[in-house]
Amino acid sequence: MAKILYGISGEGSGHSSRAREMLAHLIAQGHEVKAISYDRGYKNLSNDFDVHEIVGLTIVSEDNKVSPLRTVLENLRGLKDGVRSFRTTRRKFFKQFKPDCVITDFEPTSAYLANYYDIPLVSLDNQHRMRYMDYVRPNGFSKDARVTETVIRAMVPKPDVSLITTFHFDKTVNDHTFLFPPILRKSVLDLQPRNDGHILVYATAGFDSLISLLPAFSRERFLIYGYNRDEQDGNLHYRPLSQSGFLDDLASAKAVIATAGFTLITEALHLGKPYLALPMQGQFEQVLNAFMLNKLRYGAAAYELTGQDIAAFLYHLEDYQGQLRGYPREGNHKIQQFLDSLFTNDCAKIKQFQRSRSS
Repeated sequence: MAKILYGISGEGSGHSSRAREMLAHLIAQGHEVKAISYDRGYKNLSNDFDVHEIVGLTIVSEDNKVSPLRTVLENLRGLKDGVRSFRTTRRKFFKQFKPDCVITDFEPTSAYLANYYDIPLVSLDNQHRMRYMDYVRPNGFSKDARVTETVIRAMVPKPDVSLITTFHFDKTVNDHTFLFPPILRKSVLDLQPRNDGHILVYATAGFDSLISLLPAFSRERFLIYGYNRDEQDGNLHYRPLSQSGFLDDLASAKAVIATAGFTLITEALHLGKPYLALPMQGQFEQVLNAFMLNKLRYGAAAYELTGQDIAAFLYHLEDYQGQLRGYPREGNHKIQQFLDSLFTNDCAKIKQFQRSRSS
């Protein structure tokens, strides 16, 4: 069995949601697994797995827009702690634990140290679509695509194997990249979808430009998450933080209006819920998610949200529902089986990829 270090981005909850399923599987197969993460990743996983808290990068947003200045200032404040965290990770996990191989879910500390110590590195995320997939770029976003690819290369410089989770499939640009369906939580796979007639809304707190448009659609009932309130204002029903409550409301919704994060989109698609995606300005990955969702006719994209966008989305719900009947619904078995093949015999297969890439 292999000794594995698993680096997990703590930005948002999607990375830790995916990692939870993979950690549980790897441990069940008998591997010795330690993980490093921060922020939501650490909070979401530390009670159930051997997770060490590190300092990581964060993104600050306002009204569904990335704030570059506040993002830079926030990360600069943690620079000294970040250096200390890097040194601790190197000592504790690379000099003492000595992993046979490293997995990174868009977490740079584990990736850079794996490269430095010449340890086989596997990237497992949805971000590498934008580096190793030959996808169609949304019009007007070619520069953003190039910048994003550069950022991904800087975050995870040299993965020996790249496992990409995706809901749209295109050609890969090399022979060490492999595509898989989205990794879904067991709690989502266990859900039985139904239609209770409401629309689930998920927005980061402060996305008031969205909330202000909803009262005009008085025939609809909106269940709103992200503001952590428990109150009703006309046809707006604010919900407090609750994982089980959120999943039940998602399973019973007739549609979803939300930011364009990969995890929620793929969970909604699995449950057959049409999706109006509102990409965060300044995050090209969310733009791509929304663009592909619209291209596949699983829902719609709104880059500058207006009431007309919401009205058009509601008008076409039946069309989207029909298209979603053909959405491929799969569990996590394909990527789990591939991981099993990678980590047998002390990561022998990953080491073969590593040798071929260095030769």
